[in-house]
Amino acid sequence: MTRRPRSARVVQTEGDVDPRLPNRARSPLPTANDEVRPLLGPSWFAAVMGTGIVANAAATLPRSFPGLRTAATVVWLAAGLLLVVLMIGYVRQRVLRLHAADPIQAQFLGAPAVALLTVAAGALQFGQPVIGARAALDLGGALWSLGTALGLATACAVPYLMITRHRFAPDAAFGGWLMPVVPPLVSATTGALLVPHTPTGQPRLALLLGCFALFGLGLVTVLLVLAMVYSRLVHHDAPTGAMVPTVWIGLGALGQVVTGLSALAAAVPGTLPAPYVQGAAVLALLGGVAVWGFAILWLALAVALTVREFRAGLPFAPTWWSFIFPLGALVTATAAAAARTDSQLFIWPTVVLYTLLVAAWLVVAYRSLRHAAAHAFGR
Repeated sequence: MTRRPRSARVVQTEGDVDPRLPNRARSPLPTANDEVRPLLGPSWFAAVMGTGIVANAAATLPRSFPGLRTAATVVWLAAGLLLVVLMIGYVRQRVLRLHAADPIQAQFLGAPAVALLTVAAGALQFGQPVIGARAALDLGGALWSLGTALGLATACAVPYLMITRHRFAPDAAFGGWLMPVVPPLVSATTGALLVPHTPTGQPRLALLLGCFALFGLGLVTVLLVLAMVYSRLVHHDAPTGAMVPTVWIGLGALGQVVTGLSALAAAVPGTLPAPYVQGAAVLALLGGVAVWGFAILWLALAVALTVREFRAGLPFAPTWWSFIFPLGALVTATAAAAARTDSQLFIWPTVVLYTLLVAAWLVVAYRSLRHAAAHAFGR
């Protein structure tokens, strides 16, 4: 079996160039060494995803701590502010077509949708004391609707572009391929929070069934892409450089499956007949724990590959945010299992994982601020 050189598989992001790459393999986007200012890529919306999940995960913890909810509310507000700043900056660039034509950047077009949905979930959980119950519900519903529409667009459009426009080598699959298809899973989870606030009857039933359909759309496509990513990992050289953090995106997708199953099961009572209430609860518990087990396997694989690359030297890139949201999704998944089982197997690991999540978020946020300052002041 012929192995391709590693340099051909390093993911390039705006403003970051791997010196090991020949000129012909580098990204066509402007870089930090170019005279023009680097473009703001969609991968930066992962910063909103990561910041928002730090807040949202706090609301799911099986153990509470003084001041935690207040701190989580502040973090959610920061995520919302960052979302507004990035949205304005990205729209003003008018580079959507440029990014859609790029085989790498196109994958991260799903990040803005997940960012919207993450802030929407925060509005439903933390917005009431800040802006009032009605406004929080309206804000959450509006962001959910926009994020869901955008997520469905990327879930359809990006695979179409991959099939008809982009060209990929046999070893091209990477964790970023999950980004366009993950948003429907997040929509299902966040939409489940809106179900109790929807008028009873057909509107509530339609929303619940729509969330189940979104969950199925995301679940099947995520499993298909995970199979391709795993195949790439075992059939070709180990990932290097900025590609390594994207391996963690698989963990985020699996965590969302577990979290979504639990959220949907909680939304079923009062909308579907009793047998479906029990069936959804059984699926959330047994199916959720089974997928959680696979998520732990993926976590071990991602950690091992990351440690390996850190030893070789892993420079900062926007893909570092790929560490944060997936770890947060694992926290919410473990918390969901803890809530349904009341088992110590899940309770304290949730707390430990959340502590690690906050520590990782602080590190990546600090490095991101330094990165942004360096570009802003031309250093």
